Amino acid sequence: MMAARLSFSNITALAPMVRVGTLPMRLLALDYGADVVYCEELIDIKMAQCQRVVNEVLETVDFVAPDDRVMFRTCERERDRVVFQMGTADPERALTVAQLVEKDVAAIDVNMGCPKEYSTKGGMGAALLSDPDKIEAILKKLVTGVGIPVTCKIRILPSVEDTVSLVRRIEKTGVAAIAVHGRFKEERPRHPVHCDYIQAVSQAVSIPVIANGGSLDLVKKNGDIEEFRKATGASSVMLARAAMWNASVFNSQGPVPVERVMEEYLKYAIRYDNNAFNTKYCLCQMLRDKVESPLGKQVQAAQTNAEISNAYGLQEFYQQIQEQQQVRRDALQNGSQPDKPVMDGDVITMAVKFERREYPPQITPKMFLLEWSRKEKLEQPFYETVQRAQDRAFQSTVMVAEKKYRSSLWEKSKKFAEQAAAIVCLRVLGIPEGRIGEEDSGLVCKRKRERKVNGSAEEEISKKRHVADVQQEAETSETAVVTNGNHHKPDTPPERQKSS
Repeated sequence: MMAARLSFSNITALAPMVRVGTLPMRLLALDYGADVVYCEELIDIKMAQCQRVVNEVLETVDFVAPDDRVMFRTCERERDRVVFQMGTADPERALTVAQLVEKDVAAIDVNMGCPKEYSTKGGMGAALLSDPDKIEAILKKLVTGVGIPVTCKIRILPSVEDTVSLVRRIEKTGVAAIAVHGRFKEERPRHPVHCDYIQAVSQAVSIPVIANGGSLDLVKKNGDIEEFRKATGASSVMLARAAMWNASVFNSQGPVPVERVMEEYLKYAIRYDNNAFNTKYCLCQMLRDKVESPLGKQVQAAQTNAEISNAYGLQEFYQQIQEQQQVRRDALQNGSQPDKPVMDGDVITMAVKFERREYPPQITPKMFLLEWSRKEKLEQPFYETVQRAQDRAFQSTVMVAEKKYRSSLWEKSKKFAEQAAAIVCLRVLGIPEGRIGEEDSGLVCKRKRERKVNGSAEEEISKKRHVADVQQEAETSETAVVTNGNHHKPDTPPERQKSS
């Protein structure tokens, strides 16, 4: 493991950029020659609420918020070269997030340089520069708490002496490298970068220094990267806007036309189901002064990745990817996953589908679970159902005896999702579920198990009993909740409906 630790010496990196440093752009930068890629700054409070989910359809690892937004998505291709950057002002919370993601990233970085309000709120970003004690506390907590390298990214302070004093203190925390944006926190990209400050830092510490801030003035093509490195005396260089405008700036063989770069970016966005609004934003940054061209207007008007694909003539590619993903989805739904219990947080899960044909018309797993609960003098089963937006599929969790059970597979209807949850509970507990051919357990009276009865009068009685059973089930179920499944914040917060 130590041999595989990420090195920050003599590298060229994609800098962390909000709304830009998502998976498609990171993979594109690696393709063109970047050695290391940083994700966009992700706030610790939001990340601490996320659940790690292996997405077998996309072949990614997703960190999913309670509202179903994917806050961070990564894949094996970048596993040993992606740096997770967080916004934090709290050592304990920073460690919680770092430990959540450390198995899926190569290093952890703390943002101490962003001067914008969304980052400085709560004392994060550049606000940390005025609190060196907190900087030290955060970095020490991370260095001792995780098994991967820890770095930070700062802006320069009002004087060279103050800047050098801070970075020497940072070095003592045990960080693997420090990135320095050569501007004061009140300066913006239009201001010239202060290479002399970065040079002073490079001479003052023994750890690698990564120079940042040269995109507008100094780095316009790949050959300029080495000149920026020499001008700052830094070990490495980090590029933001130059890479955002055309990721082939990392290509030692020379620039690639931006039209081709945009197409390659869009293919990654389609392949990894990138949020359409994020895709639009990145493409518009690449279009730059052509954003009002016919293509630019078509991109701006698009609402989905499918519509963006049409603008770039990639309809066939988009459809091919959708079909491939549906094949994977179907294979997973058809039970290729192991049919054994797995803990997902505090919920016991199994890959189970409710197949109606496997049960007599009058019998359902929910009925068996309800009768068993009554027999054991337990509170009746309590169901909570959610619906994801992208395909309108349902998933239900049932609580029985203070334990939760859920199928990891999504169902086409709320009723089927509840039945699948009941099956998981019954199978984990070793209780009969009423399938055809199953030995009579006595949980549900024999009349309900008969598929046909002789005589119209008895048939009518059976129908009435069946209606009563259905009504009884209906009383335990209410309207499903719709949660946000397309990776961006919904206009209104979802309501969660529960049934018992």
